[in-house]
Amino acid sequence: MSVFQRVRVPPSARLAEVRAGVQSSLAAGLGMIPLGVAFGLLVVQSGLPWWMAPALSVAAFAGSLELILVGLLAAGAPLLTIALTAFFVNFRHVFYAVSFPLQAVRNPIAKAYSAYALIDEAYALTAASPGSWSAWRLVAMQAAFQTYWVTGGLLGVAVATVVPAHIEGLEFALCALYVAITLDAVRSRGQVPTLVLAGLSFTVALVAVPQAPLFAALLLFAGLLAVRFLAVRRRTAVAHA
Repeated sequence: MSVFQRVRVPPSARLAEVRAGVQSSLAAGLGMIPLGVAFGLLVVQSGLPWWMAPALSVAAFAGSLELILVGLLAAGAPLLTIALTAFFVNFRHVFYAVSFPLQAVRNPIAKAYSAYALIDEAYALTAASPGSWSAWRLVAMQAAFQTYWVTGGLLGVAVATVVPAHIEGLEFALCALYVAITLDAVRSRGQVPTLVLAGLSFTVALVAVPQAPLFAALLLFAGLLAVRFLAVRRRTAVAHA
């Protein structure tokens, strides 16, 4: 069950909520701009047309998937391969939806956008700050993230036109942001077991299922989190008995 509560925002406070959403996005969002630049550079250096950068950022708003798609599109991969890759890479969003405060958004158009714009950074922010997220704050935060990413991609395309040399390693730029998000989410001792379970899940999956370690790790991690949740709830019930 989600720990988030729906918040009713009077018209006079909506602008303040939007500002709060944009402000909350700044820490991770500003880090998305240089990553977007790397993405835009990668698009052009891979021989794809420049407009693929903003097109992918709208059609498949997911940084890790977009970086992978650039390589697949440049290599002329079959459509089935691209579809399966997109499914496995973004399958983690199924687990995000369990605790993401999507129920705070009532407008159907805004809710559809919020579901579409559910990226790692947005989930990490809401997970690190559980409580009351209004629809205005949540959607503003997600829209800000997409703005950062699209802007960075366009800047990267512009930079690629004046940088003739090929730059290696751009596809690994997103790893730095994931590390920062993880460190930001683990701020107390109570959250350390979750980090340990995540590391254990990936290690086991890497050894047991090397063909699809990410998918297997997500399933194992979800199961371990469920077990931990039941154990914590039982321990809390016993303590209050």
